[in-house]
Amino acid sequence: MNALKQAVQTYARYHANHDGLVATPVPGLSMMRVETPAGDLQSIYKPLVCLVLQGGKRMTVGHQSRVVAAGESAIVSADMPVVGRIVQASQDEPYLAVAIDLDRGILRQLTAHMGSARAQRPSEMQTLFAEDTEAELIDCASRLMKLLDRPDSATLLRPGILQELHYWLLSGPHGAALRDIADPDSYASRLAAAIAILRAQYTSRVPVKQLATEAGMSLSSFHKHFKHMTSLTPGQYQQRLRLIEARRLMLDEGVTASNAAFEVGYESVSQFTREYGRLFKAPPKRDALRLQKTIKVASRSAASSQRMGA
Repeated sequence: MNALKQAVQTYARYHANHDGLVATPVPGLSMMRVETPAGDLQSIYKPLVCLVLQGGKRMTVGHQSRVVAAGESAIVSADMPVVGRIVQASQDEPYLAVAIDLDRGILRQLTAHMGSARAQRPSEMQTLFAEDTEAELIDCASRLMKLLDRPDSATLLRPGILQELHYWLLSGPHGAALRDIADPDSYASRLAAAIAILRAQYTSRVPVKQLATEAGMSLSSFHKHFKHMTSLTPGQYQQRLRLIEARRLMLDEGVTASNAAFEVGYESVSQFTREYGRLFKAPPKRDALRLQKTIKVASRSAASSQRMGA
């Protein structure tokens, strides 16, 4: 794991954004590097596996919450709102993690070969799992990291590495839950179809009846199962998508709060300000200024460290 940790540390040091997140040219591969914990980070995760390499992070997904420490992996099995809080990190030993998106198509293909398991009842649906990271997962993640140095090889080699990674996950202790999200008739899979619409059309008003129809459920059944899985109503889920994107627009693209509100679908700036404050604990302008100041301080610190050879 040390080689993977060093590779993530090196790459993330130069490519992390203000939240410590790192997008990469390899589709579905991302990282996180955080030196100083800075409170809750609100996100909407796609299904993924996250390998924590150093430090620790508390993840709250729906009604579930747990700390994932170095040497453990977290699996988020659905498109879920996640509250993440780094609980162990420092300049000498920053929090380090690498995440890989899960592919329902690969899960479905492998499940057909490996055999199915008993479908989960709605009351059993879980979306957050944690386990000790097995050597096979570390090996797959390390090989995906190597593709960053050889981008031309990613198209050819990435599919095989991902298929192997999914196989090991399906063979692990949470294989039954992953088989469930691959089953097109499962509640998890049917809700995923509705969530895909919300993600694609989050700036527009999407009738809940349309979502229920896409999921193949009655209106009352859809409301019940959606809330059980995500802990939010469809309207609250769409609101979360809008607010997270508005924050990104302000921080990454310098968009003003009022323009960000309209870009993500709000018709009222005052409503946007109220809802933003409830989620991020500060009005949008003040929140953006605070984070921009933090980013500048971190950038100066990083530049100083590089000059000193750190």
